[in-house]
Order: sequence, then structure tokens, then C-alpha cells
Amino acid sequence: MNQLLSAVSYCHANNIVHRDLKPENLLLESKEDNYNIKVIDFGTSQVYMQNVKMRQKYGTPYYIAPEVLNKCYDEKCDIWSCGVIMYIMLCGYPPFNGKDDDEIMNAVRKGVYNFKGCY
Repeated sequence: MNQLLSAVSYCHANNIVHRDLKPENLLLESKEDNYNIKVIDFGTSQVYMQNVKMRQKYGTPYYIAPEVLNKCYDEKCDIWSCGVIMYIMLCGYPPFNGKDDDEIMNAVRKGVYNFKGCY
């Protein structure tokens, strides 16, 4: 998580928002114990301006921030995605779920989750 958050911080310091952070977009540099991660797939990324909200809806349902669903967001949507990734690392399942993308996004909008069965 430290490496991921450092990469996101670097991007944000350079006014770049990724908008589709998820485990599939993180690569391990090697199989060694002291590996580095690489953030990939900047296809939905954008150079942003401070204090200007973005309006396009990009991202993957499990990892998308509620404000992205409302089409009024800033670079902090990447931090939400990092939080979802950490939750999955701790629990083994996403905090918001559903039988299809619409149900998942509705669960994200509601923001109700629990750590039941998460130890």
C-alpha cells in the first residue's frame, strides 16, 4: 500500500489522475521479497486542474468512487480506489458487491459495508 500510495501521490503532484486503480492495474516487478509494484493502464487518466471538477464517468464498478458516479469529482477518487484495494487485501472480498455492475454501483452510492468475516 505504501508503494501504491506513493505512486498516486507522485501522479497527483504532477496533476495526473488515474481513474481506474484496481489490482489488475498493479504489476509486481519481480517474484523476489523486495519487489516494487508498477501502476499500469493510464488509458483513462487525465491531466487535471486544481479546483476544477471532472465530469466523465470512468472506472471499474468495484473500485469507483461515489462522486465519480455522480459525475462531479477530483483526483481524490484515486484515494477511494486505494482504500477499496486495501479492504480487499485485508478481507479477500470487495466492500461493495452485487450480482451485476448496476447493483455494485448502487451499493457504492449507498456506502454501506461491514467487516463481517474479516479478521
